[in-house]
Amino acid sequence: MNTANRTETVIVPTEVASERLDRYLSALTELELSRSQIQRLIDDGLILVDDKVVPKNYRLRGGESIVITIPPPEAPDASPENIPLNIIYEDDFLAVIDKPAGLVVHPAPGNPRHTLVNALLYHLKQVVPDETGLRPGIIHRLDKDTSGLLVVAKDEITARNLRQQLADRQVTKIYRAVICGHMPERDGEIDLPVGRSLKDRTKMTVTHLHSREAITRYTVVKSYRLVDLVDVHLVTGRTHQIRVHFAHRNHPVFGDPEYGGRLTWLKGIDPARRIEARKLLDLIDRQALHAAALTFIHPTSGKEMTFTSDLPADMQRLLDYLDSREK
Repeated sequence: MNTANRTETVIVPTEVASERLDRYLSALTELELSRSQIQRLIDDGLILVDDKVVPKNYRLRGGESIVITIPPPEAPDASPENIPLNIIYEDDFLAVIDKPAGLVVHPAPGNPRHTLVNALLYHLKQVVPDETGLRPGIIHRLDKDTSGLLVVAKDEITARNLRQQLADRQVTKIYRAVICGHMPERDGEIDLPVGRSLKDRTKMTVTHLHSREAITRYTVVKSYRLVDLVDVHLVTGRTHQIRVHFAHRNHPVFGDPEYGGRLTWLKGIDPARRIEARKLLDLIDRQALHAAALTFIHPTSGKEMTFTSDLPADMQRLLDYLDSREK
């Protein structure tokens, strides 16, 4: 295992002036660092801007030299941690969690601790083990910066049943999202295969090479001047599926730095509207995507169960601002 520090130097282009430091660096795929990792490095004084320690909300001017010292990765550790967890339902067989944005689901080399799994092991008396040792209880996942509902299993029979429901498309997952621009149809379906990007292995893309079927249905709830609010029915559950599908349609999820929903979108819109667009981006520092409703059949009782989750504060703040501009 590599035990040496790695050093990277970045010269900030002028076109990203006024962008937050942590947000800009996490969007640089060549660094292969998440935003939470970037923030920890800043807090530890391992990221210097023009040889100075700055806060993670530092606004770039353009032209700065950033030096990043990256320690070797920690080994993933699935041990209990007292992390706050919103458990909206629990019985002897399963639990339904309302995950906040910013929380990774399970330990991995880039996020070895402080995950949902670490929290589950602390708060729940029992979760079903898995063969990797790093994903106990996990049936399906949400991206780190996607908030909302997921179900976890406490025993193997429950886990097998829920996984089969997912495979048979008996689980209904409804997301609420804000997307850049306006969809041409009020209701529609995106049926395009999704696979790993050959250009950037940390990202997914629409491709027919080494891909899997991916189907996303959507309804436009409300249109604003620059964005649409949409409800999304995730028919299949591929990695980054919603983000990839809407980005492929040139309407990326608003605020998504990895799939064109931040700086890429900002640079592509009418210059007369960029001030307004930047104000919107300042209201949320992640993709505006929330798993709002989850329906499945309880593996033991056989009853259909539906759970809903209100929008988190950052998305609600964005929509409140948009509504106020419409008055």
